[in-house]
Amino acid sequence: MDYEKLLDRAEEKLPEKSIAKDRFEMPKVKGRIEGNKTTITNFNQIATILRRDVKHIQKYLLRELAAPGVLDGQRLTLGRKISSILINKKLEKYANEFVICRDCKKPDTKILKEGKIQVLKCTACGAKHPIKSKI
Repeated sequence: MDYEKLLDRAEEKLPEKSIAKDRFEMPKVKGRIEGNKTTITNFNQIATILRRDVKHIQKYLLRELAAPGVLDGQRLTLGRKISSILINKKLEKYANEFVICRDCKKPDTKILKEGKIQVLKCTACGAKHPIKSKI
């Protein structure tokens, strides 16, 4: 078969509509439970995707999950058994508070300090919102 026929055949097999994906996709936790501890193996990748400091996310998660934890290299080890579903919910809550703009819903934000108040500044739309929770 020549190239044109192969191209036509491939075009026919394409779906009618392609599924639109957001540019930002919330990362999912990868880890395991080892005895009484839970290890998140992709913790640094999550911090990179969210564009936030590893220590900031760690502090938030430890407070929200009421668990002690240690950051060693790429992983975060929590001092008790915690399901990945619960950790994912807490990470989503973190993203909504500290990453995603409340106006345009984009993740292009920075945390700034104005006086004593922490502010979430969107670099996409320019909006500023005070951050209510303290870490």
